[in-house]
Parts: sequence; C-alpha cells; structure tokens
Amino acid sequence: MKLEYLGHSVLLIETNQKTLIVDPFIKGNPQCPTSLSDLPKIDYVLVTHGHSDHLGDAIEISKKDGATVISNFEICEYLESKGVKTHPMHIGGNFNFDFGSVKLTPAFHGSSINEGDKMIYAGMPAGFLISSNGKKIYHAGDTGLTLEMQLLKDEAIDVAFLPIGGNFVMNVSDAIKATSFIMPKRVVPIHYNTWDIIKADAEKFKAKVEKLDVRCTIMKAGEWMEV
Repeated sequence: MKLEYLGHSVLLIETNQKTLIVDPFIKGNPQCPTSLSDLPKIDYVLVTHGHSDHLGDAIEISKKDGATVISNFEICEYLESKGVKTHPMHIGGNFNFDFGSVKLTPAFHGSSINEGDKMIYAGMPAGFLISSNGKKIYHAGDTGLTLEMQLLKDEAIDVAFLPIGGNFVMNVSDAIKATSFIMPKRVVPIHYNTWDIIKADAEKFKAKVEKLDVRCTIMKAGEWMEV
C-alpha cells in the first residue's frame, strides 16, 4: 500500500485494487503540491466531516472520476442532492468494500457545510480505520483527545495520522497522549502549519512519541511511504 501526504489532512492511498483520497482539500490548500488535474483516477473519496478544508473538492473529484464518497449519513445526503454517488455510514459502523474495510471512529469536533449564507448541519465528525492488503491505517480527522482512542490499541494499527495543530484539534501534548493510547507501529502528524493559528512543532512531537517506542515520520506535502 502506498500512502502519499498532500498537506493539511489530505491523504492519498493506493492499494493493489483501488485509489482512495481522504479529506480532498486540494484547491485553496496552501500546502498541497498538486492540482486536481494531476491526481490519479480516484475510486473512493473519504470525508471525515463537512468543513470546507476537509470536504474540499469531493464533489468535483467524484463527478470527474465516478468515485464513491464514503462519509456520515448527513454528508452523503447532501452530496446525493448534488448528484454524487455515496456510501453513507456512521460512528462504529464497518463495511467491506472491494479494496478492504472501513470503520468510522469517534472524533470530537464540529461538522457543517456553508452554502451561501446558510450553514447546513453535516452530522457527526469521524475518523477512519482503513484495512487493506493486510495493513491498517487510522486517519483521525479533526478531533480533540478522547478516551475512546484507547480502544484503537487492540487494532494493531500500522500507521496513524494524527492532528497536532491545536486550537481546532489536539495540540502536540494531547497528540502525544493519543499516541500512547493507540500505540501504532508508526505515527504521522497532520493538520498543522497550514495557517498561523495551527502552528505546531512537529519535531517536538516526533522526539516525544519516539520515547514511547513508536516510530514517527514527519511527511512533507508530496512525500509518500510504502506500508
């Protein structure tokens, strides 16, 4: 499995069967090194919550490639009204797709969609536990620290993508504690330094979590890894 980080919370996942993108904030993302036209054909778009820096370009990508959007029920209802193919899920739900399985995990945050002068309720935010090709990837989405993360230790996660930017999500110290709850084989910090309000020291995070005997990889936008 190939994992490519595209800045902020955007994660491109290439399995042996399909290509997935999580939180496809491409246009307007100051960290993203690529354009929509440069993306490979996307089979599935996974959206953690409705905020514009996560829902991003899901509609355009889905319509261009015929991709299925996987998200909570409310976001899927909204996207269906826009002509997008969806697979609705909710917290704790698990489903087997043709590339592997997806489970929605709790995330403590908000979720809404701004459309003109209207704010549309967009259901509960979530994280994703993605299993494919014998590997498990956890994308936490936008979340504060939560005790529910302790349950993820039993999942033997290969790579966990955790926000560290503070203000809207966990800061570095809370993300370190989250790592101690989850104990993945490897952790990657995300959702930081996109804007000044979420500035964070990824090297400090790395130094502290590696004392937990968890490997930390700080990925620059456009870098990828094999798992």
